[in-house]
Amino acid sequence: MSRTLADVNAMSVADFVAEFGGVYEHSPWVALKAAQSRPFADVDRMCEAFSAAMHSADPAEQIALVRAHPELGHRLGVDPGLTEASAQEQGGAGLNRLTPEEYAHFRALNDAYHQKFGMPFVICVRKVGGQAKQVIAQAMAQRLASTPEAELAEALTQIDAIAAFRLHDKVMV
Repeated sequence: MSRTLADVNAMSVADFVAEFGGVYEHSPWVALKAAQSRPFADVDRMCEAFSAAMHSADPAEQIALVRAHPELGHRLGVDPGLTEASAQEQGGAGLNRLTPEEYAHFRALNDAYHQKFGMPFVICVRKVGGQAKQVIAQAMAQRLASTPEAELAEALTQIDAIAAFRLHDKVMV
């Protein structure tokens, strides 16, 4: 359900967190911190407040946030923690319709990525566009060459992009 910006700015902190606590996957603390920046002049300022809340967190909180994200390309019903938003986003990229070969390839990439970085690969699938499965698999393979520090920074950038789409979906402009 979309809300107006005036409604968002008038919400109690508890209602704000209830409404927006899932925007940053399983991490309502981001919404709690962002709520302190109200009133928001527009949705872009709201996105900036959420991003600032995430970036001001300590590294352990940031890593926990990344780890709260699902792996890409899971089989339907395999990941009970998959949120409705993540399921829709992955479905929109065709990741819920992988062939057995594609699934094996994603599984191998996910395993290699997790082994190297200790967290799931995160990408904003809504920004990928056409040929999403191939583009995502290619990005996973390329980012395996990254350093842990650079990869955490990239994961947080991708999470901000995911959250911005989700916030724009929830707030009418």
